[in-house]
Amino acid sequence: MENRWDFLEWLGPDAATAVLMLLDDPGDLVRVSSVSRSWRRFVIANGFTKNLCLRISPEVSKFAHVTEVSTVSKTTEVGSSSAVEWQSMEREHKVYLYLGHCLSLPKGKRDCIYQAICASSTDNYPDESIENTLEPSEIADGRPSYWSSGGQRDASVPESLTYRLVANLCIVSEIKIRPFKAFFQYGDPVYSAKSVRFRMGYSRLGQGQSSCITNEYAEHQSADDDNYYWTYTSPEFPMLQENVLQSFKLPSPVICLGGILQIELLGRVQKQAMDDLYYICVCHVQVIGRPLSPVLGLDILESTGSLVLKCFPEARSCTVSQDTEEDEAGESSSHHSSTVRLEHLRAVGRWTGASLSALLGPMQFSDDDNDGDSDGGDDDASEEEPAA
Repeated sequence: MENRWDFLEWLGPDAATAVLMLLDDPGDLVRVSSVSRSWRRFVIANGFTKNLCLRISPEVSKFAHVTEVSTVSKTTEVGSSSAVEWQSMEREHKVYLYLGHCLSLPKGKRDCIYQAICASSTDNYPDESIENTLEPSEIADGRPSYWSSGGQRDASVPESLTYRLVANLCIVSEIKIRPFKAFFQYGDPVYSAKSVRFRMGYSRLGQGQSSCITNEYAEHQSADDDNYYWTYTSPEFPMLQENVLQSFKLPSPVICLGGILQIELLGRVQKQAMDDLYYICVCHVQVIGRPLSPVLGLDILESTGSLVLKCFPEARSCTVSQDTEEDEAGESSSHHSSTVRLEHLRAVGRWTGASLSALLGPMQFSDDDNDGDSDGGDDDASEEEPAA
């Protein structure tokens, strides 16, 4: 045993960093950091978990810093600046490890829309308002259920539908849209758009704004795009002129920072015979993904516009089975629109308390973790356990 040597030390910091940057599974980083305290310090100090999240989702670069929110009072010990810095790095490591796991899970299957905010125009408000797009059926209360834009002579005039999601941090993988077929008009025309594009971001007016009540408010909101800051814009997708729920899958899962999603409907294809104007009509919209609440949240600093990633470690005890929730929000039913948004407010994720603790440790980011913050830590296995 006299010839024992440390593989990372033998590689050197540059080569070791290059090797570990090739890992694309957060579980692998957990296992690496479980080898010894020196390996764990190397993983944490070099921010490999954050870099992994950045490679999966570039939106992570928008986070200015990470903070922990806890109701448990903790004793803060006065220490050196290096000790405080180490605690901050440990906190980021554990939070990004959780985020990386969420990003690596299979795509969510639930509708993440919480409420409709506004439409760029509405032909007959409120009978043809954006609120109707939350109803999965073409018929509600014995009458057609759909949103209709205002009429235009120019087929290139775009429209937009803006929604608030169930959490201010959601992983979105797919948007589904069903154009409306006017079965009460001759020829059953379908008022689809030529193509669609999606934007995600947050409201500059504050996260507590409610959905619009009047058509005047909706027009004011849509006329001023400065009300929103968009952190992501998707490619443009062609839309079929068919009365079916059409799926638009994003190139990769996107973290919606701020919980606002806007659908841009680009180009018109159908004229209405009675006035010879082009319209776009949508029957139903779904935003498929996975909320990151209650464990992760977002804080937007109004003074600087900085985004703060917040972690609520105690919320892990509230998480429920993802499989159960996805079954509840699978295929649409007649009561889907009135219950699914309540279900979305519940905890999310499929981790049990045991598996979460195994991956993240005790989730008490400011504790000492018994690592002894000195640079000369021994090579005993750290307390961070491999992922199950």
